[in-house]
Amino acid sequence: MNKLVLFDFDGTLADTAPDLAAAANKQRLRKGLPPLPYEALRPLASQGARGLLRASLDMLPDHPEYEIFRRQFLQDYEAEMTVLTTLFPGIPQLLDTIKARGYRWGIVTNKLEYLALPLVEHLGLNTECAVTVGGDTTGHSKPHPEPLLHAARVAGVDPAHCIYVGDDERDVVAGKAAGMHTVAAAYGYCEPSEVAQWQADAIVESPAEIWPVIEKLWPRVHEQA
Repeated sequence: MNKLVLFDFDGTLADTAPDLAAAANKQRLRKGLPPLPYEALRPLASQGARGLLRASLDMLPDHPEYEIFRRQFLQDYEAEMTVLTTLFPGIPQLLDTIKARGYRWGIVTNKLEYLALPLVEHLGLNTECAVTVGGDTTGHSKPHPEPLLHAARVAGVDPAHCIYVGDDERDVVAGKAAGMHTVAAAYGYCEPSEVAQWQADAIVESPAEIWPVIEKLWPRVHEQA
């Protein structure tokens, strides 16, 4: 039976917050404002430009300059998005274990493809990754289930045979809507005290906990199928 473990990217597989925060602070510097501490920006990394511009400039999409700063933010981020970004500790071992057990894995992120694909390659994930779906791959982004359903179709796996791991409530919502079991990554860019409210099938505090949880969920996946 084909089985597929799908992962969110930012805050789940990769610690991208340092480079995202740096790009956000560059927008503050352009306005003559002092940089914000990293700790203030890290929790918003999974929210992309929208969340980081709100935090750094108090700027919402209806602001007349929002689109200008959004484009500038993305340009600044693209130019230096590989400076400090790394895989979370334990992720390489996890992916090796998934492969060794004969399963496949893929990525479903809200990051735009032109940013996601180079990062996946930079981190050495492209050779083993069964599928990478970006926020603009399908015309929908999470919490819509279509990106996850698209990943399952590309990989040739029934959604009922997939598990989705992510660090944002949108990931759990999308996974459930796609008919997949879900794992909440509480080590990511979320507020740990809120994770239980998402009602994921399991919660993990570190990447090292993911494989044992997956092993426990597979029998339930079989029952669902």
